[in-house]
Amino acid sequence: MSAALEQRTLKHSIVATLTVSALGVTLGLLAGSQSILFDGVFSTIDAAMSGLALLVARLAEREASERFQHGYWHLEPMVAALNGSILLLLCFYAFLNAVRGLLEGGRELAFGLALVYAAVVAVVCFAMFVYEKRINRRVDSEFLRIDAQSWLMAALITTALLVAFVVALALERTAYAHLTRYVDSLLLALLTLGFLPVPIGIVRRALREILLIAPSDLDREVHAAMVPVMAREGLLDYYSHVAKSGRGHFIEIHIVTTPEFAAGQGVAVMDEIREEIAAGLTPPAKRRWFTVAFTADERWA
Repeated sequence: MSAALEQRTLKHSIVATLTVSALGVTLGLLAGSQSILFDGVFSTIDAAMSGLALLVARLAEREASERFQHGYWHLEPMVAALNGSILLLLCFYAFLNAVRGLLEGGRELAFGLALVYAAVVAVVCFAMFVYEKRINRRVDSEFLRIDAQSWLMAALITTALLVAFVVALALERTAYAHLTRYVDSLLLALLTLGFLPVPIGIVRRALREILLIAPSDLDREVHAAMVPVMAREGLLDYYSHVAKSGRGHFIEIHIVTTPEFAAGQGVAVMDEIREEIAAGLTPPAKRRWFTVAFTADERWA
């Protein structure tokens, strides 16, 4: 149910993003606004990345195959890193264009069309942010979390654009009318700087998962779950290894026992310990690769 809801929400997001991007590109060209055009192109790339995320989300729900025996979870951070990297490059390129526009004396802008665009898009972005946040409380999807953040950032920046266009329109009737030529390039520079935290954050989180850096919260969970377990007679020590890749959590625990441990009960007591550890972990069973091994020789731990 949660996977289907996640995929349906991503489809709605893609449709909304394509609508916003088409509006941005069209009105950006008609109004002669680089900032609006950048917003439209940014949305177009975001829609393409959302489509790729949808494909990976479907793969991630599949069973492991003969070739991908750990499943497809590892594809999620790779797609996120690609998404963030492309958006980061786009921001850098747009910022250079903004600086060039300022140095060249700015450009004329049709503020009426710009105001219409900013008002409509701000409403759409805020609505999509609220919608995805509400859905993600039930789904708990990294893709939806990233997508919701993108909608919020777009909403805030578009609102800032709206305010700036209103101020610029007011300046046209004053002695500072000559400054309105610089509004678009200045807004484009601020827009790109405002967008930067989004791709940087996406790339940073994705690299942590690609490099298999142990998530501290999951590591603490494992150690907390092991405290009551290690109080059992016959258990000497343990070594744990955790990692996160997309929606998948990899948890490996090696427990060092005495040679006589479980001599009377056998495998049953080991399974009981596995159940006890699993009960102390928050990642759902279908989203974790959970291994607990027992050895009386510390060399194998």
